Amino acid sequence: MNNGPLLPPHMPPGEAPQGAVEANQSKLAHINTYGDLPEFYVDYSFACRECGKVEVWTAERQKWYYEEAKGHIWAVAVRCRDCREASHGSGEVERIGESDGRTLD
Repeated sequence: MNNGPLLPPHMPPGEAPQGAVEANQSKLAHINTYGDLPEFYVDYSFACRECGKVEVWTAERQKWYYEEAKGHIWAVAVRCRDCREASHGSGEVERIGESDGRTLD
């Protein structure tokens, strides 16, 4: 049984590695979670779910997303920049649950 901090997998607990960006926990007060809040952000590699391209969600962009845009701490990047721009440019809007057939309608 793991008794360590409850954090998303892209936010490892422990000491900040070189290149990590410090989190400002006072700007994370909007997050209603039973888990812990991050102490830092690290670059996160992911494969785009549209095209498969591997891209890095940088620690700096994560800090902006979570602390300024007020994104939820368990939300992660799933599309590369090109696919994200293409979907926004076409007027396509994805609803929560759309990928598995559920919608909020």
